[in-house]
Amino acid sequence: MPRVPRLPRSLLVLAVAAATTAGLVGPAAAAPARTSSPGAVRPVLHGIDLESATIPDLQRAMDRGTLSAVRLTSFYLRRIRALEPKVNAVLAVNPDALRIAAASDKRRRHGGARSPLEGIPVLLKDNVDTRDRQPTTAGSLALLASRPARDAFLAARLRAAGAVVIGKANLSEWANFRSTNSTSGWSAVGGQTNNPYVLDRNPCGSSSGSGAGVAANFATVAIGTETDGSIVCPAGQNGIVGIKPTLGLVSRSGVVPISAQQDTAGPMAKNVVDAALTLSVLRGIDPADPATASSAPYLGVNYLAGLSADGLRGKRVGLWTAGTGADQDAPTLAVVTRAAADLRRLGATVVPVTLPYQDRIGAGEGPALENEFKQDIRTYLAGRPGPHPRDLAGLIRFNEATARIELRYFGQEVFLSAQTRPGDLADPEFGALRESIRSLARRSIDETLAAHDLDTIVAATNSPAWLTTLGEGDAFSVGSSSPAAVSGYPNVTVPAGFSGPLPVGLSFIGPRYGEADLLRLAYAFERGTQVRRPPAFLPTLAD
Repeated sequence: MPRVPRLPRSLLVLAVAAATTAGLVGPAAAAPARTSSPGAVRPVLHGIDLESATIPDLQRAMDRGTLSAVRLTSFYLRRIRALEPKVNAVLAVNPDALRIAAASDKRRRHGGARSPLEGIPVLLKDNVDTRDRQPTTAGSLALLASRPARDAFLAARLRAAGAVVIGKANLSEWANFRSTNSTSGWSAVGGQTNNPYVLDRNPCGSSSGSGAGVAANFATVAIGTETDGSIVCPAGQNGIVGIKPTLGLVSRSGVVPISAQQDTAGPMAKNVVDAALTLSVLRGIDPADPATASSAPYLGVNYLAGLSADGLRGKRVGLWTAGTGADQDAPTLAVVTRAAADLRRLGATVVPVTLPYQDRIGAGEGPALENEFKQDIRTYLAGRPGPHPRDLAGLIRFNEATARIELRYFGQEVFLSAQTRPGDLADPEFGALRESIRSLARRSIDETLAAHDLDTIVAATNSPAWLTTLGEGDAFSVGSSSPAAVSGYPNVTVPAGFSGPLPVGLSFIGPRYGEADLLRLAYAFERGTQVRRPPAFLPTLAD
C-alpha cells in the first residue's frame, strides 16, 4: 500500500479552529437541545401555508407574481435562524442563496421556469459535492480544509433546473459507516441533529439533517443518500416522504461513497408530489456513473401521471411484519395495524407475507460493504483536491490524531474492520459474496411479489424515535430497508401514523425501476389517510 501523507498539523488546527468558531463543532453543537418549545407555529408566507402547499402550488404563485424565489428563500433563511439552534439540521447555509434566488426570479420573468424546481429551495446532504462557498465534509473534520473540484452530477442537475441550493444538511458522519456504536445524526463538523417532533429524540440516519430539515420547514425539499435505510428511516422518523430510487436512476458521481453496489441519492419532501417532481429532476444518464445507463428507458416517465386518490383500489398489497421487528414492537405494530385497515378501506387487498433469505442477506451485507468502502473511498479521495487523507488508512490515522473531537462519543470499529478487507472489487471471495446477496435480495422481492400476485410489499419503515444518548449508540428495533437496498430496488416511504407525538412511516417496496407504480400507491395512501401533521418541537416527552 502506498504511503499516504497526513494532513499537516497546521491545517488540522486551522480546520478545527474554523469549525469551532463557526459553531460547527464542540460541546454545544454535540449535545441534544433541551430548550423550551417554540410551539407548532405553521409557516405561512403571503397567505401560502408551506406545510400543505406543494411545489405546483408554489410555482403557480410565483408565476402570478404573488410569491418569488427571493421571498421564499428569505423565509426559509429566517426560519433556519430562528429554529435551527433547536434542531441542528443545517450544517452550513449557502451564502449565495439569495443571489441564486434573484437570478431565478429574473429567469422566470424573461424566459419562464426551466423546470418544476425553478426557484425552489433545496437542502443537500453534506456528502454531495458542491463547487461553491459551501463545505462538503461528510461530517468529518478530515475533509473540512478541502473543496471538491466540481459539483456532483445531481447538484449540477438541480442548478440547471433552477433550484436554489439553500444549504448543506447535517448527517451521520461518513453516512453512519464508521462505528458499530454510533449515534445517528451526529457528526464532528455538525454536532447532533435533533428530531423536530421531540427534540431529545433521534432523527435516524444517515440523512438525518435532510429529514429533520424538511420536517422543520427549513427548505421545500432535501436530498438524502442511502446505502441501507438512510433515506427511508430519517424520512419515516421525521414524518415526511422519502424515495430510495432504483440503483442507477440517480447518479452517484461526486457523492462521498460507501459502496457503488448499494449507494443512491434520492429526494425527501413533505408530500409525494414534491418528492416525485424532485426525482424527475435528479435522474439522468451520467457518463461518470455507468450504472445510470440502465435508466435510459425510464427517463421519460411522468411520475405525476396517474396519481389518484383511487390508486389503491383493486391492488394487492403484501404486508410484511415478521422479521422487520414491527411484530415485536407494540407501538409500531399498532400504527401498522391501522395502516393495514386504511389500505383495505382504500380498496386494496392486504396479504400477510414473509420475505425469504433475510438472514443470509444480513450476514453477507456488512463484509461486502466494508470491502467495497475501502476501495470506493480511496477512489473518491484520490479525485478530490486539497489537503485531506488519501485512503481509509489515512482517515483512521486522522481520527486517532483528532480523537478529542472525532472519537469523543464513539469509535471507528467499522473503519478498522474495513481496513482488514482486500479493498478490491475483483477479489473472488468478495465478488461472489456481493453477487450472492444481491441475487438473494432480488429473489426475496421478486418471488414474494409473484407468489401472491402483488403490486407492492409494505412494511413499517421505523419505530417511534428513540431517545438520543450520545455514547450509547442507537436503539434500532424496526427496519425493513435491506431487501430494497441490497437488491437495488426502489423503496418509497410515506407517513403512516403516530405513536404519541412521534411519526412512523410505511414503506412501499417494488421491482426494479418500479418508481412510477409505487408513487401511485403511496400517493393514494397519503391522500386517503392524511395523517401527517407538523412537528411541535417539544423539548422532551412527559413521563
